[in-house]
Amino acid sequence: MQPSFLIENTYPNLLVASIDEAGRGPLAGPVVAACVILDKEDFPSGINDSKKLSKTTRKKIFLELKTKTKFGIGIVDEKIIDEINILEATKLAMLHAYLDLREKYLVKPQVILVDGNVVPFAKQDEINEILPVVKGDQKSLSIAAASILAKETRDQIMNELDKKYPLFGFAKHAGYPTKLHREMISKNGLCEVHRKSFSCK
Repeated sequence: MQPSFLIENTYPNLLVASIDEAGRGPLAGPVVAACVILDKEDFPSGINDSKKLSKTTRKKIFLELKTKTKFGIGIVDEKIIDEINILEATKLAMLHAYLDLREKYLVKPQVILVDGNVVPFAKQDEINEILPVVKGDQKSLSIAAASILAKETRDQIMNELDKKYPLFGFAKHAGYPTKLHREMISKNGLCEVHRKSFSCK
C-alpha cells in the first residue's frame, strides 16, 4: 500500500493537517509528535511510512519537508511519560505539535488526521473534525510526512543523548528494547533518561 492524498481529498475546501508520533515503544527518551500541512503541489517524492524507509532516504525527505511544509513538533520527556503513562504522554505530544504548528505559522487547520485509533485532544474552536486513521502512515501522504518529521526529530534527540550517556548506545537503537540495549542496561543499570515505569530489565 502506497500513501496518497485520497483521505485529504475528501476535504477539498478545508485546511488539513496531519499528526503522527515516534517513540511510544522505547525504554528511554521522549515521545515526539509532528503536525504537518503538506502542500499537494510541492512535496518531496518518496514519502512513505517512516518505518519503511532507509535511514538515508528518510533523512533526505526530512530535510526537504523542513523547507517545503508547515509543521510543528511536540516533545514529552521520559519523566512526564512516567508520571502520566505513555498513552497520555503521546496525546500530550500531539497537542503540543498542533499548537506549535498554529503558533509558528499562524494557521488554523480545520481537519486533523491522526495516525492510530485515538482522538488525542478535544476539538479547538476552528476544528471541524479530528479523524483517527488506523495505519494512517501507510494510507495518507501527509500522515506519512508527519511520521518522518517525528522519527527524524526523535533520532536527533537520541543522538544527542548518546553523547551524554555513551554507555547505552542510544545512537544505535534510539532507546528501543533491542538485545544490545538490554545488555547495556544489565551492565550499567538505568540512566536518567530511562523510563522507570517501563520494564527495562
